[in-house]
Amino acid sequence: MQEEKTNVIVSALPADGSLSSEKDVKVMESPIDDIEREKIIGRIKFKNQTHDEEGDNTYMDAATEYLFDKVMTMSLEDGLQVLKAAAEYHFDDVNFPELTMKKILALLEGPDAYDGDVDSYELDIKIEACMIKYHSPYPEVRAVCDPYDDPELPVETIRMYILGVFWVSVGAFVNEFFHQRQPRLNISSTAIQLLLYPCGKLLERICPDWGFTFRGTRYSLNPGPWTHKEQMLATLMVNVGSGTTNFASYAIVMRLDRFFGLKYVGFGFMFLMNLSSLFFGFGLAGILRRWVIYPVKAVWPTILPTLALNRALLVRERRQSVNGWTITKYKFFFVCLGGAFLYFFIPSFVFRALGYFNWITWIDPQNVKLAIITGSYLGLGFNPIATFDWSIIDYSSPLVVPFFSLINRYMGMLGAAFLMIGLYWTNYKWTGYLPINSSEVYDSTGAEYNVSRVAIDQKFYQEGYENYSPPYISIGNLIATGAGFAVHTLALTYVLLTEHKLMWQALKGFWTTIRNPRRSNLELFTDPHSRMMARYPEVPDWWFGIVFVVSFVAGVIALTVYPTQTPVWAVVVILIVSLVMLIPSCLIYSITGYQLGFHNLAVIITGYMIPGNGIANMMCRLYGWNIDDQAESYISDQKMGHYTKLPPRAIFRAQMLATFIQTFITIGVVDFSIYSIKDFCSYTQVDRFICTFPHSLYADTIMFGIVGPVRMFNSLYPVLKYSFLIGFLIAFPCWALRAYFPKVLKYAHPVLIISGVNRWGATYNLAHYTPGLWAGFAFNFYLKRHYLGWWTKYNYVLTSALSAGVAFSGMFIFLTLQYTSTQFVWWGNTINQQGVDYARKAALYEIPESGFGAPVGSFH
Repeated sequence: MQEEKTNVIVSALPADGSLSSEKDVKVMESPIDDIEREKIIGRIKFKNQTHDEEGDNTYMDAATEYLFDKVMTMSLEDGLQVLKAAAEYHFDDVNFPELTMKKILALLEGPDAYDGDVDSYELDIKIEACMIKYHSPYPEVRAVCDPYDDPELPVETIRMYILGVFWVSVGAFVNEFFHQRQPRLNISSTAIQLLLYPCGKLLERICPDWGFTFRGTRYSLNPGPWTHKEQMLATLMVNVGSGTTNFASYAIVMRLDRFFGLKYVGFGFMFLMNLSSLFFGFGLAGILRRWVIYPVKAVWPTILPTLALNRALLVRERRQSVNGWTITKYKFFFVCLGGAFLYFFIPSFVFRALGYFNWITWIDPQNVKLAIITGSYLGLGFNPIATFDWSIIDYSSPLVVPFFSLINRYMGMLGAAFLMIGLYWTNYKWTGYLPINSSEVYDSTGAEYNVSRVAIDQKFYQEGYENYSPPYISIGNLIATGAGFAVHTLALTYVLLTEHKLMWQALKGFWTTIRNPRRSNLELFTDPHSRMMARYPEVPDWWFGIVFVVSFVAGVIALTVYPTQTPVWAVVVILIVSLVMLIPSCLIYSITGYQLGFHNLAVIITGYMIPGNGIANMMCRLYGWNIDDQAESYISDQKMGHYTKLPPRAIFRAQMLATFIQTFITIGVVDFSIYSIKDFCSYTQVDRFICTFPHSLYADTIMFGIVGPVRMFNSLYPVLKYSFLIGFLIAFPCWALRAYFPKVLKYAHPVLIISGVNRWGATYNLAHYTPGLWAGFAFNFYLKRHYLGWWTKYNYVLTSALSAGVAFSGMFIFLTLQYTSTQFVWWGNTINQQGVDYARKAALYEIPESGFGAPVGSFH
């Protein structure tokens, strides 16, 4: 055996994982020999997926060095305590690695029962415990963040705000302007993140070191190299401020003469409603921190690619071999981006049939039954190879969301498809006379429902309704609507049953904060990320409370000063209902990566509360949706800041500024579009600014706001009103079965299954989700299990690169080819459009000359 000698191990960071100055650096004497040292480092690298397959364990990156120090200083007793607590906390955690849990349980049984090298028993305990206590139990989180922090890195700098404001303005204008076009042209946050990086590096080079000192802190135009924290904070500004706003579409529906034509919808009303709807969710986000940001289980899978891209761009890495791959993440990203950019020309321009690849219908293009079952446009999409277009494959985010989430929702869609076939062929509720899966509303002749015949001045017209027709919907829309109702009560009840301990602890923490306002929320959490974030001043709850109150007051002013015919009490009811639903929705989103949405719940409740009032229905729908959408958007951004160790108050200021800028820009875009685009929102608009969502919103408002759910559900579709009760009732057996068979049903999630059923009734079908299922199986199941090193290093970088490449390619194709009406006509671009599938109008049964459904005069 080699002569024992003393190795000097540099502990780069103190116990809380932060590095504030050189005085925090300490030296530890560790009397171990080189072989033992290399063995420990190799195991840490293997566990953290940073190992070199050639066996070079002499090199230690910062993360390995930090974890090595923790392993060397951890006692066996402490390690066992950490593993015991982790086994209890993560027992039913669907994101926790199953193999890791099995190993932890074996270690807890003792050295005699441990299936492994007895000599390494103690070391394995320490390594597993250190990963949990000082890093993260999830490999996907370890892949995108560090177990330490440097609080002195520049974050909230002048140049960060310059770039953030600029790209928020550009993104908000472009995305809002082209949001009403079909197809939409969208600058994704991933694409803007790529543009932020060279801009930051440019300012790093050209800006002088000019600045000023305020309260002991110096603020400079150029504080040094462009940091990953600056990049992430600017990205958070772009995420929250460069997208579209819901109220812009509502304003178009209210203002345009082809819809409601309300003349009072000017700058004042739009400003108040935009301000209220945008900031309302922001105010709620702070209250929800203790439920869905600080808990370790709240992984938020959808944000991980953004973090991976941030690291690939700014954190340089050592060249290592991982499953035979030595390419760096930085180079891998740009290679994949370039490949995706070039490849997207094929399914989007050169060979468009590869996009919606409805090859089965080519066998007999005019066969209606074949199109109904296998079609990509009209039908259900039963097609094992449905597309070669990444933009369609990525509909379900298959490389991002956990595979269990993907398979649960797909099983819901698949089961609903067979149910639809059975009901459709029996002509249930006259659905056989309509397309099988459509979001349109029809009259008794199968034509698009003429809402002008049942409404006068946005109010219900009884005589016109009795002499016309009830509104009929497709079987896909019917099933999706019922599932949408059931999922709300199911989600609330099921989450209360399964996560009651977490919610109760958060409620106690909330009450403790009220009693002790100076106490940090983070004091209740002991995970490494929360300990590191505790060094930064937290945003007080009352800051978020002020935002909440101001936004609510702005909405009340708009609803009462202007003739909206919307009582404030109705909005309050919707707010309370949506707030109750928001916590379980956020919990599900943070764990599974899927967002539920509440707009249909608000529409139905308002339809019962204020029957026959279309504008009131729209306003309540706006708040019902925005509470969920905006709050979850802000919360996910705050979780990114939590992982990246951004000061919470910096995030607050950056998000507030970005949202305020967005408020004004979107108002300007609506005005510009209405006054500058000829035939705006017309189906025949020459540049395809046809306003798809405003048309759908207008129809929904008439159906559920003017005609009302009472007439829709009592006489036409009574099963829908029982969906809420069904969702509530099935939560209990699902919870009991999972409690009784925890191992068998660990990955079965009833909320996800029912939300999969809810995906029908629009333009989505199995053709949009089957390709994602294959991709999810390949990457988030097979590769993650068998090639975890490769998956950890490249998976999120790959999905970011593909999405960015498609976004840039789509913009380039639109500006250079589609905008100039350049055509490439050949068989590969026309074959998928030659049958009844593409027309989307075929039905199983021919409509009688007298029409179908209830006879005129028999409905009220």
